[in-house]
Amino acid sequence: MKILCTNDDGYMAEGLRVLAEAARTLGTVDVVAPDREQSATSHSLTIHRPIRARQASDGTYVVDGTPTDCVIMAVNELLESNPDFCLSGVNHGSNMGEDVLYSGTVAAAMEATVIGVPSVALSYTGDDYETLDRWEPLLERLLSQILGQEGFPPHTLLNVNLPPVAPEEVRGVRITSLGRRRYADSITRILDPRGREHFWIGGGISAWNGGQEADFRAVKDGFISVTPLHLDLTSYELMEEIRGWDLAL
Repeated sequence: MKILCTNDDGYMAEGLRVLAEAARTLGTVDVVAPDREQSATSHSLTIHRPIRARQASDGTYVVDGTPTDCVIMAVNELLESNPDFCLSGVNHGSNMGEDVLYSGTVAAAMEATVIGVPSVALSYTGDDYETLDRWEPLLERLLSQILGQEGFPPHTLLNVNLPPVAPEEVRGVRITSLGRRRYADSITRILDPRGREHFWIGGGISAWNGGQEADFRAVKDGFISVTPLHLDLTSYELMEEIRGWDLAL
């Protein structure tokens, strides 16, 4: 089995190293990752400048672009043959609810899915990233079960979030839906030393809501959350209703 590993935290991130090590127990691994942190880049492409790629001493391909660029470069230029699976992560921080719309980690897995490569995005919801190596045995078991499934769902990626507990305290796996999160005070206005104002987007206070199957509830209870995400964003339930709006010109 040929496995592509990538991320949005950059090629030197601990989460990527742990993921690649876990994946090597399942097959041949190629790592293609950004040369720097690319968090919150979503599905962006680098189209206004050339992209450069180099190979590090350990064989990792380092790309000066976004996570989406990395997957496109891997499949079309850098690898000798297409991977059988793409694993993106392990992200340093959660990717639940609306996070999936902004996440470079999820976007890389989504791009692989668009190309036709089954993919999984993985994130760690805790903040003690220096201990991510403790998750390697558990990741090996989880990935062996996921990648070993016959007939991986087409046009679908799995979004996995690890709970903020020690690996030995994980209570199991829950199949979940996306929760909803609302931010408040997410823009900070400050003045530079010359008195000119500028703004920082991010942070602030967030409040979660959602049903009993929501991803945030699973990780809060100590479970690994696995959410299937489909590429088709069409709201089929509303199609007939909107046809009744009589929008003809």
